[in-house]
Amino acid sequence: MDVRKRNRVSVTGRKGGPVVVLAHGFGCDQNLWRLVVPELEKHFRVVLFDHVGAGGSDVSAWSPERYSTLDGYVQDVIELCQELGLGPVTFVGHSVSSMIGVLAVVQEPGLFDKLVLLTPSPSYIDDGDYRGGFSEQDIDELLDSLDSNYLGWSATVAPVIMGNPDRPELGEELTNSFCRMDPEIARVFARVTFLSDNRADLSKVSVPTLVAESARDTLAPREVGAFVHRQIPGSELVTLDSTGHCPQLSAPQETAEAIIAFVQGS
Repeated sequence: MDVRKRNRVSVTGRKGGPVVVLAHGFGCDQNLWRLVVPELEKHFRVVLFDHVGAGGSDVSAWSPERYSTLDGYVQDVIELCQELGLGPVTFVGHSVSSMIGVLAVVQEPGLFDKLVLLTPSPSYIDDGDYRGGFSEQDIDELLDSLDSNYLGWSATVAPVIMGNPDRPELGEELTNSFCRMDPEIARVFARVTFLSDNRADLSKVSVPTLVAESARDTLAPREVGAFVHRQIPGSELVTLDSTGHCPQLSAPQETAEAIIAFVQGS
């Protein structure tokens, strides 16, 4: 298995610098990091990759058996880190990749130096006192809509996830990114993303962790960021002055600065 080809791995930035691995969310690929990479490259060795089924990954490596839970993606991340052999890395996970990072750290803590969770959510569904932002019915309807018309769903949902209605080009970019994904793969990944519940895994994280939330995020409201911060021992919480679920696009400078300050901190 060629991990670099499977996940279209790209390594750039400062040789010998601390290693930062950037992992994208549902419906995206490594291109969505492009606005923060130039700043990160000044300080770090930067690793970019596409999850199997996204972007320029080897789609033939995808199977519903391996990727019907987050564990398939977790194993990919572990294999990628082992293959590159760059020593303990800082893993930056956006959206669903934040929980992929949590699970990878819990399973193989020696591979990771630090963890950055960008707009994370361990569970999107409200449960008792926990507020994930959506009812079970909300999520069922979202997934039913995706099943019936994936392209139409993408055109409707992506701009809402992105936020920033005054900057429609951002919503259009996310819509186009969603639409490039194979609908069958997207259906499976959407269920993994929106139905997983990783709340109990947060307390097992044993590396320094930054929780970076958006000030205004429909998909992961600030109550969720506060919950993640409380559950991960010793974690730091920063609220970016950004709108929407993808601050690496809507507020790239602030996002880059938060990552740099955390990785370079003691």
